Amino acid sequence: MILPKERDPRLVTVRRGGTLTDEDHHLLALWAAACAEHVLGLFEAARPQDPRPRQAIEVVRAWTRGEVMMSRSRAAGGHAMAAARDLRGAPRHAAYAAGQAAVVAHVAEHDLGAAAYAIKAVRAAVPAAEAEAAGRLECRWQRELLPAAVRSLVLEDQRRRNAICWSVFDC
Repeated sequence: MILPKERDPRLVTVRRGGTLTDEDHHLLALWAAACAEHVLGLFEAARPQDPRPRQAIEVVRAWTRGEVMMSRSRAAGGHAMAAARDLRGAPRHAAYAAGQAAVVAHVAEHDLGAAAYAIKAVRAAVPAAEAEAAGRLECRWQRELLPAAVRSLVLEDQRRRNAICWSVFDC
């Protein structure tokens, strides 16, 4: 479970009673897509013929441009996560990262899901002795990508939800 029991209104869209603007919602989705794409090769190496995770990333980016409805992005996220169903380790986590990125269009707080699963994918892709260091590097890389407009919000949310996101944001 990566979503908190109590929602932060800053991560809920204005239309749903929160304060998150469409512009910032799109920034969160694009950041999540970049996090997922960074590890997508781990899935594609295991399942080169399965386009669902890559399509999920492409669809959420299209959503940010107003080219598709939220429901299409949400559905693409579900399909990406279904691609992970019978996998384990890095490929599974990479597909989940793509799925979580796509569902940011529906619930902005899934941005951390994409980031957390990407970190888990990187950790799982290396020998156990290197996993912590690899995860910290990925976390730092993700933070460097954060758009200034949402940076403090995401960093605060990482601190708040780190425990339910497998403590991957200790970097």
